[in-house]
Amino acid sequence: MPALLLVAAASYLLGSLVAGVLYSRVLGEDIRGRDLPGGSGTYRQYGVGAAILVTVLDILKGALAAGLALHFTPQATWVAMLGVVLGHCYPVYFRFRGGGGIAPLLGALLAVAPITLAGMVAAGLLVIPLYRATVQSRVKLNALPFATAIAVPVGLLLATRYGGLADLLAGGAAMAVRAGHLLARPPHRPAPGSGL
Repeated sequence: MPALLLVAAASYLLGSLVAGVLYSRVLGEDIRGRDLPGGSGTYRQYGVGAAILVTVLDILKGALAAGLALHFTPQATWVAMLGVVLGHCYPVYFRFRGGGGIAPLLGALLAVAPITLAGMVAAGLLVIPLYRATVQSRVKLNALPFATAIAVPVGLLLATRYGGLADLLAGGAAMAVRAGHLLARPPHRPAPGSGL
């Protein structure tokens, strides 16, 4: 039990190190005033190089949290998944205002369920160009939610066979809570050309 609590706390604290917020603070700003602090928000605010850096750092913290769990509580890696994603979404260091949790989820899955992750990513990458070429112009919905709607069931199917089901469910639950919160209270984004 102490190991489980240690992994949960360490994973949450790791998750709370939101790279997008840290990056913007180095520049004397806070990205959360304009956008979400994940890879896509960082891309919109600071460009591709910053987005890659932020995404890689957030993936690494997910993998590190999962690595801790694999070492101390290999039977309960889902605790690390839940902790790191919750920390990213609701970071204790940044007034509980973080990102959506995708990158730390990917990093943790990379460590505990790489086959499941590979299948999900492959499904998403196959669906996005097909969606854009066929129905996006009529539906007017970004490709990412559509690809996610396909990739998640694929991931759940693979997880039942190759492992990572509890991890995927724990991380997905944390992300669902954050998504609901963001839908209820979307972050303020200034209009284009407003100078911010």
